[in-house]
Amino acid sequence: MEKLYSALNVQIANWSVLYTKLHRYHWFVKGPFFFTLHEKFEELYNEAAEVVDEAAERLLAIGGTPVASFKEFLSAATLEENNGESKAEDMVATLAADYKHLKEQLISLAQLAEDHDDQVTADFAIGLMEKLDTHIWMLNAYLGE
Repeated sequence: MEKLYSALNVQIANWSVLYTKLHRYHWFVKGPFFFTLHEKFEELYNEAAEVVDEAAERLLAIGGTPVASFKEFLSAATLEENNGESKAEDMVATLAADYKHLKEQLISLAQLAEDHDDQVTADFAIGLMEKLDTHIWMLNAYLGE
């Protein structure tokens, strides 16, 4: 179970880092797509906050202890904090890459959960993968890819 706990904590940490990154993008985006991206980044950071809460509550429900401080988030996270992206296109490209990374980890989490006969955690991971597929598609479409 420790591997499952750890995998959920990585999700909590990653989505917490993403939440902060999205807030930064929301505050600092500029250019002709400001209104569109400002609103989208807010939608995405609200979603990230919900994911953190759901993952932490799931971890508590199965007997684990969620990471719950910035120090722990940064230690456990596999996503990088923002790299000082200042152009809207760079922000979107970074988010698309982050979401791809999160999806890869969710695939592993779902398999690990199934190995532990934890269908609820597996369903949680699979549900997030579906959302991420949509986000990746839309972000890449914005980039013209």
